[in-house]
Amino acid sequence: MKKTPLRIVPLGGFGEVGKNMTAYEHGDNILIVDAGIMFPENDMLGVEYIIPDFNYLLDKAHKVRGIVITHGHEDHIGAVSHVLEKMDVPIYATPLTRGLLEGKLARAGKLQGTSLHTVQAGDHINVGVFQVEFFHVCHSIPDSVGLAINTPEGLVVHTGDYKFDQTPVDNWPTDFGRLGQFSERKPLVLLADSTNIERPGWTPSERVVAEGLDKVFREAKGRILVATFASLISRMQQVANAALNYNRKLTFAGSSMVDNAKIARKLNYLDLPDGLQVPIDQALSMPANEVVIMCTGSQGEPSSILGRLAYGTNRQFDVKEGDTIVLSSHPIPGNEESVSGTINRLFQRGATVIYEAIANIHVSGHPSQEEAKLMINLVRPRFFMPMHGELRHLKHHSLVAQSLGYKPEDIVVVENGQVVEFLNGKMRLAERVPGSYVFVDGSSVGELSAEVMREREMLSRSGVVLVHIPLDKDTGQLRGEPEIFTRGFITAGEGNEIMETTREYISEAVKKANGDFRKDVEKAVSSHLYARTRRRPHVFVTFSTI
Repeated sequence: MKKTPLRIVPLGGFGEVGKNMTAYEHGDNILIVDAGIMFPENDMLGVEYIIPDFNYLLDKAHKVRGIVITHGHEDHIGAVSHVLEKMDVPIYATPLTRGLLEGKLARAGKLQGTSLHTVQAGDHINVGVFQVEFFHVCHSIPDSVGLAINTPEGLVVHTGDYKFDQTPVDNWPTDFGRLGQFSERKPLVLLADSTNIERPGWTPSERVVAEGLDKVFREAKGRILVATFASLISRMQQVANAALNYNRKLTFAGSSMVDNAKIARKLNYLDLPDGLQVPIDQALSMPANEVVIMCTGSQGEPSSILGRLAYGTNRQFDVKEGDTIVLSSHPIPGNEESVSGTINRLFQRGATVIYEAIANIHVSGHPSQEEAKLMINLVRPRFFMPMHGELRHLKHHSLVAQSLGYKPEDIVVVENGQVVEFLNGKMRLAERVPGSYVFVDGSSVGELSAEVMREREMLSRSGVVLVHIPLDKDTGQLRGEPEIFTRGFITAGEGNEIMETTREYISEAVKKANGDFRKDVEKAVSSHLYARTRRRPHVFVTFSTI
């Protein structure tokens, strides 16, 4: 009788930073770990965010026994509502992560009817044939867990995002003892976080941020605005502590920031003494040196509070001369240009801007090289599979494992969609499944193709020329002058002479048109405009008969 392999199906976070999602499959049982989003890159015009391509699971939805969430960051929970649109499965999460999920699902109208279960670090649950053990890890949000997944083929350790912080803000370090115990059970494979693997040494403790914030609060004369992720609860606590020490009132701006602070406070993950937090309207009417505002926008997102402040389009308040603005985050790969642009515009508007490159106001929540080595040495798996990183990160993590004595054939570096199978203690690459980007644009999910994205990019680069041609219905020749409209190509004054000569070329093209009239005219106009400007705008031709 043929044995059933354990299949690990990477759907997100393998070959990229973000939209983390992994499926574990054994026979008629599938366990999903995380379902996150990724921010669009600069050339992904009009895209709000990107979710994993989980088409592989759609015809197997009846086999999915549950979704386990490791922590409450957007790159791990942001796509859960999209998954629930396609399948009805229970979700397991720690208290804070569940609270953040409930808020997100409620806003998406998906909370009612969803089966949510609370778990704690140290708990064991059965999800189909999988027994999942939760162990606490430090990260930049409280209540983060890694997973020990007992499968018919052996123990799989899935770290989630972690770091080995000896002095975390919540005084709850990563569970070294539990990790050490796993090695005694001879784990089959370790899947470990690779995001920060290029950095040597150890990731600094979150306590470093408290020192950096203290310096900012000590020196700031006007308002202080701190921009970070809405789910970064530990940073909220550090800012609250600094506000209390320097007699400032704290307020939150932006719906996601307000909602998450309310959830964290209700669940006792955020300690705000009575009277410290005030409504945004009250804060805006107070003396500038008595206020600190926490808001979103640390990644340069144009629609965020900080993004709108940078462009002067925020409705409720604007940047003031003398404001100190702190970007308490590290730019996600691909966002560097947006973040730099936001910083420059805030300086132009009269603010003092503090960011990671010039002050200790952010530390990573991910392991550097020495922590990655310690994780591997604590768990001592048979096989190693780096995750959560671009391909260069995964490759570098592979080299780190080899420096600890692992053979290249016992390490598997894969990108989204490449299935890995384990059977009888052996590992092999199986088939590839869909693992590309799924773009979310307003209410449109997955309807934007790569071709449409290329067209948007070309339109943004080259501009558009619209030509309307009136034709005689009897002769098929011009009846009046062609109308030419341009956008993003050439200014009216500069282009008057070019447009006149273009009309002449249109007249000639109409006379000579043979076959596809529209294509002949578009080709003639494109060739002429390129000859005159060395640019290739998109040319669209319409015509009417009179």
